[in-house]
Amino acid sequence: MHAHENSRFRNVATLAAVGVLSGVIVAAAAFPLAAASGLIAKAGAVSFDELPASFKVKQAPQATQVFARDGKTVLATFYDENRKDVPLQAIAPTVPQALVAAEDQAFYRHNGVDVRGLARAVVVNKATGAQQGGSTLTMQLVRMLATYSATDPQQVVEATEKSTSRKIKESRQALALDKELGKNGVLERYLNLAPYGHSTYGIYAASTYYFGKTPDKLNLSESALLAGVIRAPSVYDPLDEGQRPQTLERRDWVLDQMVKTGAINSKQAADAKKVELTFVGKSPNNGCTATKPNDYGFFCDYFQRWWLDQETFGSTTYDRERRLRGGGYRVTTSLDPAVQKAAQKNVTDQLSVNHKEALMVAAVEPGTGRVRALATNRIFGIDNASKPKNKPHSNPAEAERGVRGTYPITTNPLITGGGGVNGYQAGSTFKMFAAVAALQKGMPLATEIQAQQVYRSGYYAPQGEPGSCSDIPRYCPTNDNSTMAGLHDMWSAFGASVNTYFVPLEEQAGAYNTIQAAKALGIRFLAPSEAAHAADKEQADTWGSFTLGVSATTPLDLANAYATLAADGSHCEPTPVEQIVDFSGAKIDAGAPNCNRAVSTEVARAAIDMARCPVGDQSAFDECKGATARGVHDTVDHPVAGKTGTTDSNRTASLVVTTTSLAVAGIMADPDYPETPESMDHNKINPAVYETLADAMKGKPKVDFPAPTRETAYGNQKTIPDVSCSSVDTARTRLQEAGFDVKVDSVPVSSNCAEGTVAYSEPSRRSVEGATITLKISGGPAKTDKPTNGPDRNNDNRPNGDTPAGDLLDNLFPRN
Repeated sequence: MHAHENSRFRNVATLAAVGVLSGVIVAAAAFPLAAASGLIAKAGAVSFDELPASFKVKQAPQATQVFARDGKTVLATFYDENRKDVPLQAIAPTVPQALVAAEDQAFYRHNGVDVRGLARAVVVNKATGAQQGGSTLTMQLVRMLATYSATDPQQVVEATEKSTSRKIKESRQALALDKELGKNGVLERYLNLAPYGHSTYGIYAASTYYFGKTPDKLNLSESALLAGVIRAPSVYDPLDEGQRPQTLERRDWVLDQMVKTGAINSKQAADAKKVELTFVGKSPNNGCTATKPNDYGFFCDYFQRWWLDQETFGSTTYDRERRLRGGGYRVTTSLDPAVQKAAQKNVTDQLSVNHKEALMVAAVEPGTGRVRALATNRIFGIDNASKPKNKPHSNPAEAERGVRGTYPITTNPLITGGGGVNGYQAGSTFKMFAAVAALQKGMPLATEIQAQQVYRSGYYAPQGEPGSCSDIPRYCPTNDNSTMAGLHDMWSAFGASVNTYFVPLEEQAGAYNTIQAAKALGIRFLAPSEAAHAADKEQADTWGSFTLGVSATTPLDLANAYATLAADGSHCEPTPVEQIVDFSGAKIDAGAPNCNRAVSTEVARAAIDMARCPVGDQSAFDECKGATARGVHDTVDHPVAGKTGTTDSNRTASLVVTTTSLAVAGIMADPDYPETPESMDHNKINPAVYETLADAMKGKPKVDFPAPTRETAYGNQKTIPDVSCSSVDTARTRLQEAGFDVKVDSVPVSSNCAEGTVAYSEPSRRSVEGATITLKISGGPAKTDKPTNGPDRNNDNRPNGDTPAGDLLDNLFPRN
């Protein structure tokens, strides 16, 4: 066959194919599906009635916007594709006019498929090898929607392949979509879906990215330019100096087409071509490392970790992250910009970002659990591996190996925990939990204990370990100085932070019950070994040093625990959220206050009444006699309750303070080197905490804490029978008949009573019915005039803090 005959044959075949394809589409528009199915079969496609009658697709990915509590301050934006859907009414009319002129001038004359345009494109393509699409705006929209609905790569290929069968399917779906959405609906979906380059999708993102304005403010020249960019964003890039001339030529062409369609006149086009466009080229911050101001980053990270934990957003972490980055949510968080600003200022006023020590502060609202601020002296971000700015590791051994520390730049959740961050020892702030456990057992605030300078407890501790007695395998906490010894009740012991009051109080209430109280109030035990120890009742009951704050916690958990008491015992899970709304405007049931009754109202009020003592306030019964941070009350100038805490050798220092409406907790530590020989300073952590609370409470009404009942405060205590020098059986019987529980400590103590008899009981004066009384067994007269015990431990009674004895007992003393 000759070449001209081949050419003629191809042209005839092309015309035939066009005739069939056009006939199919006309039939699809005018006749029932069954009547058109034969034509499709002849064209080599699937039966027309097998094609979808409607086009249901997934929502295209769009950015999630996260705001502070005020609903205006932008905290962060999360997206894989920078997109935000807007209604057509929120788009300047010149935008859809320009789009129609550039892409589909017959848009208002066809019903989704332009048969003439499609036929013309097929003929031209076959004859010349050109690539005219012949696709209407509706057909292009079908293709984009099919791409976003694809569940695997093959479906993406099928949605974009150049074939007659794909054109037929696309045409059928375009007819259905045009009918379903109407012309305005098609334009709205198209403009919200189309790519505009620079990872920008949809007219809202394009308008704000290129011109720094919302799409309702676009002028004619800007509208024409964006309509022109859609055809090939990589070719028409107005931000690329080399491509800008051709991009402006494309804009001018679009303006000419708008004259052709009658959308504008020639003068308007000429004026628009003269407009000097100013380009911004600014994408919204994506993710937490781009958050401004930078100190919001730690809260943003807390929010993101919280989101990835919520089953509401998917069954897997991957699904939840995709929803965050593509779900188009509007999130109003609990972050209060004023409280956050105060916290960050007060933290960095005390310690700059270049210090290895971290000052970490969290603020929580009692009764809701909403987290109002998270601040620390760190820059939230990822250090540059090639040009690191982080200082050498604070642990000399690590520094010698060339390891760098996590300061001043880190994304570690220092304040909230998680991701391997288990927290820090909070010292005597944990004395609260022994008091709560005792109150739950019916012991009143007036419970008296003769606090010794050295207390030989019934808790096991291997000899030679820190905090142990030197002569027996027992835990022997001490006070800082002899003036702290003497008769104390909960008010005076908590105010002065007397170690040798709270360890015997823990014995009477039960270490396991003390740990359970901590859990109920909000302490999470993030360290796996400590969580396991706390969960085993038998092991937990041996944890004598627990009440002195040797387990790891975070400022967030500490603030939340005291917030629970300030809320009359209502514990609320910490939440970073006020409200979440999806892209349709529907509220999402996630992040709302999730509260439960942790302790009774009476117990909570009694605990708060006691906690007014350390911070310079006064109990409802005027029973406060000592304080470790006396100036807090005067500075905050509101009713306050709280507690200082310091660990062994001052390796950490902490303060927690609460009003009825806000609890603020802070811990100062070296996150990289828990065993640091450096001393943490209450003169830094304390003001960082209470000045934050003072700033947050300015101008707010003073609300007093409700007082507990007099019975809860003073109770109905009974005299404990004197069982000294009695046999164990006789002593047990007498005490049980008096209404007490009895425990025997088998390790002998020096006594003038006969060996094997009861030397004395602990406590020995008074207690409430049901309290546990420990019998100390006599080992006969002492062989030395002076009792021996382990190394002396700090129990600081300085104005700015307390250093509990026996803190930092990293060895939990498991019984062999």
